[in-house]
Amino acid sequence: MKHLKINLVTKFMVKLGKHGILHGHVAFLKKHFYLITMKEFLEDRKRMSKKVQAIYLWWHKPVIDQELLQSLPNLKVIANSGVGMDHLDLKLVASFGVKMANAPRAVSSSTADTGMALLLASARRLVEGYHIAMSSGMEYSEADFLGVEVTGATLGIIGMGSIGYKIALRAKAFEMNILYHNRTRRKEQEEQAVGTTYCEKIDGLLQRADFVMVVVSLTPQTHKLIGKREMELMKPTATLINISRGAVVDQEALVTALQTGVIRAAALDVTHPEPLPRDHTLLKLKNVIITPHLGIKTDKATYMITEEAVENILAALNGLPIPSEVLPS
Repeated sequence: MKHLKINLVTKFMVKLGKHGILHGHVAFLKKHFYLITMKEFLEDRKRMSKKVQAIYLWWHKPVIDQELLQSLPNLKVIANSGVGMDHLDLKLVASFGVKMANAPRAVSSSTADTGMALLLASARRLVEGYHIAMSSGMEYSEADFLGVEVTGATLGIIGMGSIGYKIALRAKAFEMNILYHNRTRRKEQEEQAVGTTYCEKIDGLLQRADFVMVVVSLTPQTHKLIGKREMELMKPTATLINISRGAVVDQEALVTALQTGVIRAAALDVTHPEPLPRDHTLLKLKNVIITPHLGIKTDKATYMITEEAVENILAALNGLPIPSEVLPS
C-alpha cells in the first residue's frame, strides 16, 4: 500500500483490546497514518479538530454523532471494523459529505466458522457435556444424554450474503440439505456449487429446517425479523442460531419458545443488549448457548479487518473508488 501521512482518529485504550483497536495493530497503522487517539482529541479538541481526515471505528468506538461530525470540518471517511453498520446513522454521516466503508471480505470466513461452531455445539450439547464431564460426581454419561444428528439434517440460512454463502459451503461438507432465503436470489451456478435451494418466502424455510441460521444485517426491516409467529412456524425439534445482531430476534418471544418447547434450542453469538443483564432469563435456560459476540475474533481476521480499513481509507483520501464503500439506503 502507498504510504500517505494523514490524521486518523482511533480509540484504543491502555489495556489491550479494551473497546479499542488492538495494540498489535498500532505499528501497522502508523506506517500509513499519523494517529490521534480519542483521549488526545478530547484534551485538545480545538487544535485537533481540523487535522482529522479519517476515523477508524473499532467495536463501535468512537460514537459518531452530529456534534462530533460538526467538529471535524476536514473529515473525509469513516472506516468500520466489521460488516454491520447499524450503529451509524448513514444518512447523517453522508449529509456531511463523509464517505463510509465496512470490512466484509475480512470477516466472512471467521463469522461463518462461528456459525457452524454454534450449530455443532448445540446439536451435540457440548456445553452441557463439558459441565457433566467436569462435575465432581462424574462416573459416566447417562444413556439418554442425546444430541441431534447434523449429517443429513436441513439447514435454513436467512441471509445469503458473503457470510451466508460461506456457511452453505461448510454445511455442504456436513452433507446437510441447505435452504436459503434472501432479498435477491443467487445465480443458478452459485446455488449449484453449494447444493442449496432458494425459498422465496421465509415461511417455507422455517417450516422445513432443522436448524435456522440468521445472517442478516440489522435494519428497520429486519428488526425482530424472527418473532413469535416465525418461531411457531419452526419445528419443535429445530434450533435457532443467530450470528447477525441481537435485535433481529425478538428475545422475549425466544424465551417463551424455549421454555414451552416451541423450538428445541437456541445458539446465540449476539444478544440485545450485549452483554445481557446478569439476571436475564436466557442466561438461566439449559437449552441455550450464548457466546460474547465472538464472530470475528481471531487473530487473523482482526488483522485483516485493519488491513481492509486501511485500504478503504487510503482510497477515499486519494479520490479513488472505495473497495467496500457503504451508501445510505
